[in-house]
Amino acid sequence: MSKSKTLTSFAVASMAATALIPTAAPQQVEAVADTYPEKELDKSKAEKEKLQVQSVNTVENGIELSLNDDYQAFIRLKAEDLAKVTLLKQGEKEEDTIAVDNKEWDTPSFEVEEDEETITLKTSEITVKIHKEPFGVKFLDKEGNVINEDNEQYGMGYEEGKPYVFRNTTEQEAFYGFGEQTGGLNKRGESIGMWNNDAYDYSKDTKYLYTTVPFFIGLKEEKAYGIFFDNSHRSYYEMASESDDYYYFYANDGQLTYYFAYGPEVEDVVERYTELTGTVQRPPKWSLGLHQSKWGYKTADEIKGIVDTYREKDIPLDAVHLDIDHMNGFRNFTWGEDFTKDPAQFNEYLDEQGVQSVAVSDPGIKKDPGYHMYDEGTEKEYWATNPDGSPYVGEVWPGDSVFPDFAREEVRDWWADSHDVLMDAGVDGVWNDMNEPAVFDTPTKTQPLDVQYGDMDHSEFHNMFAHYEAIATDKAFDVNQPNKRPFVLTRDMYAGSQKYATLWTGDNASTWEALQMTTPMNNNVGLSGISFVGNDIGGFAKRPSGELFARWIQMGVFNPFARIHADNGSTVAFDTEAKDIPGQEPWQYGQDVEDISKKYIEMRYKLMPYLYNAFIQASKDGTPVQQPLVYQFQEDEKTHNLDQQFMFGDSMMVAPIVEEGANSKEVYLPEGQQWIDYWTGEVHDGGQTITKEADLSTLPLYVKQDSIVPHRNVQQYTGEKQLQNLLLDAHVKNESTYTFIEDDGSTEDYKDGEYNETTFHIEKKNDFMYRFKQEKHVTDYDSELESYTLKLHDVEAPKFVRAGGALYKEVTSVEEVKAQQESYYYDEEAKTLYTTIPADEQHHVTMFVDGKENLKKRIQKKIEKFEQLKDQNSTSLSSWNQETSFSFAQHVRQKVKERFRSVGVRDEHDLARDIEELMED
Repeated sequence: MSKSKTLTSFAVASMAATALIPTAAPQQVEAVADTYPEKELDKSKAEKEKLQVQSVNTVENGIELSLNDDYQAFIRLKAEDLAKVTLLKQGEKEEDTIAVDNKEWDTPSFEVEEDEETITLKTSEITVKIHKEPFGVKFLDKEGNVINEDNEQYGMGYEEGKPYVFRNTTEQEAFYGFGEQTGGLNKRGESIGMWNNDAYDYSKDTKYLYTTVPFFIGLKEEKAYGIFFDNSHRSYYEMASESDDYYYFYANDGQLTYYFAYGPEVEDVVERYTELTGTVQRPPKWSLGLHQSKWGYKTADEIKGIVDTYREKDIPLDAVHLDIDHMNGFRNFTWGEDFTKDPAQFNEYLDEQGVQSVAVSDPGIKKDPGYHMYDEGTEKEYWATNPDGSPYVGEVWPGDSVFPDFAREEVRDWWADSHDVLMDAGVDGVWNDMNEPAVFDTPTKTQPLDVQYGDMDHSEFHNMFAHYEAIATDKAFDVNQPNKRPFVLTRDMYAGSQKYATLWTGDNASTWEALQMTTPMNNNVGLSGISFVGNDIGGFAKRPSGELFARWIQMGVFNPFARIHADNGSTVAFDTEAKDIPGQEPWQYGQDVEDISKKYIEMRYKLMPYLYNAFIQASKDGTPVQQPLVYQFQEDEKTHNLDQQFMFGDSMMVAPIVEEGANSKEVYLPEGQQWIDYWTGEVHDGGQTITKEADLSTLPLYVKQDSIVPHRNVQQYTGEKQLQNLLLDAHVKNESTYTFIEDDGSTEDYKDGEYNETTFHIEKKNDFMYRFKQEKHVTDYDSELESYTLKLHDVEAPKFVRAGGALYKEVTSVEEVKAQQESYYYDEEAKTLYTTIPADEQHHVTMFVDGKENLKKRIQKKIEKFEQLKDQNSTSLSSWNQETSFSFAQHVRQKVKERFRSVGVRDEHDLARDIEELMED
């Protein structure tokens, strides 16, 4: 679900066979909710109101400045490459928003210098130079190059209470981040606004969406920096939209505080930002599987039928979502009789099928004496209030409703406890919806700005409402399901909400335009610290054609969060009495689309070890699971504006088809790498654009050379089968390393050290020898993993494979090699070598992949090299070294000659061992 009453209900039309045909939006429907009028910044006043430094005082972590007009400024150094800039009225208390998670920083070493015109703070990584008159801040790298600086004409300050900052820019500077936004990847030239908004059926021109993240990344001359504007009020960003010389940002109210982080790599900036605001939690593994949802699954039996069909068709599925239809009259934390008389039994049935349930939760509590939530909240005075202290009442799904004051900790604790109604019945995840907060009966579709939350007005709290709600929902798992990893899905966020929740990008549309918006939107969300993000696959509003659904699910299974979701009908939208409207399940679009859907859903499940480990990395340092290409390849200018490609984890590149009727794709391959076509194995050099033919069943997909991508066998749900054999899909031209972490995937036990961590390393030693080794760093999880199957692409036929003194056995099929340890199989047509290695193998595993004659030739070259070495040693080494080298060379030469004379099939592996030893020496 998720809709706004900006959409006018209209008559039910016949749905029969037309239900799945794309339809235009009815003319009665407004595309998005209205918002309060914008407050424009008067630049002429900003130009006149210049500040000057009057005095300076060094403090423990920076400097404090006294300015004219009764202002004070602080420049604080949080790390060698992170500074905090604050401008306040004298005596005003400096405050962080809830987004700032890390308040404990080790102050870096720094120097302070002052002359008549400037004050300079210098760390090992950045220099902060403050101009005294007019007051302005400039950041330089350690070489003295200007990274970013205030614009002297307008500077920084307050205009009628609105905090603002103007910064200089160059024509080639690119801008990324800003959380959830429409449009392209690079936000240069755009006017951006942040005010959480119920934006049903949004388009590329919609300015205000559901989530506020006032953080962006600038990329200037291939060096990156980040700015986090720590202000929760409605804010605005003019990113060189008015001039190529400057950009600026400001807010309706609040303090002027921003953090500046220097890279110079984009990934360094993201890591610093998430160190400041927090990273995603390690998710439950089931949450990475496929989710199925629809606003309009009316009964438990209907949902059971959906699950049964998935199982009958052998299409993997991990979760179903229970929209507002599961409630009693849309009352939160209730079960409706029409949905199920026994929710625990219903959830037990889902558990038997390996399916988790995620129940929607809306913050509006029906004003209804006798309803337990209303009675408890009213008795304890837990509601947000009007200025006169009376509870604010607004209309949402259940009718007149009151809203929890999430700014108060005791209210959040009560809200967390209240989830027992869901969790005691077996619900596994919670879906926070309507949390802008949306209100139906106001012109702005949200609450008046003077509604009170704690000691804040709604104008300040609005963008943080969902964040505080997410804190409470996350805590519900600690209270009701201790040691179980939480899964909280939310429609709205503020900076830092990634610590508590997963973001889906709201009520998108079933259009090609919406599909085209998805990749740049998710890429920027990922750069904004939110690694766990996804979109309603197929689109929520209206219905997609079969072609659109096929293209969307191909891409959607490579998004961090994968959920199919739809409204309750394209031409009957918002008629809550409508029934029997087809959902958006894969089989609704014919056999071809069903087969395509199954193929790509199964791919996601095969890649689960790779995807799960990408999330583990995200939880450590904020690395996005889905990345724009500029994240890894910022030195390549052609990636800076690339909207329709992305990296899935570190090693796989996805280039989705997003044009109707398209059967090919122009794919740019970043320079500095070779790229392998996932489907054909064809190797391409980077730094070029290629045309990939791609019929409806084909998604252009590429793998970086020198990479390892772990796979597993397909499951119908995560946890159906123990991981006993891990497939290591490897493309190795030189060498590649991958660190694999394994835990139980469901509890918090990994925090106590219950996990395994193993590093795999594959090296091509020369043209005929590959070596695999593993290093176990942590072995504190009781794993069922027995073996690895190394799948080595683009190699010659093996002569033999050995570990230590033991030869591996050659077998005749992929199935056989996976089932038998210490074995190998060579697919001659694909030029692919499969080798199954025991998980506890202590030795290096060496694969000799050249023929006997070539091997003899290489041995002869070794002998000649040793002869040359002997001659060199005799003239260039000291007498002691001469004697040692002579002795060694003679020994080696004799040893190799003897082997060479007697080489045969039976002892060829011994010869290989000798060559290995010589190479080590």
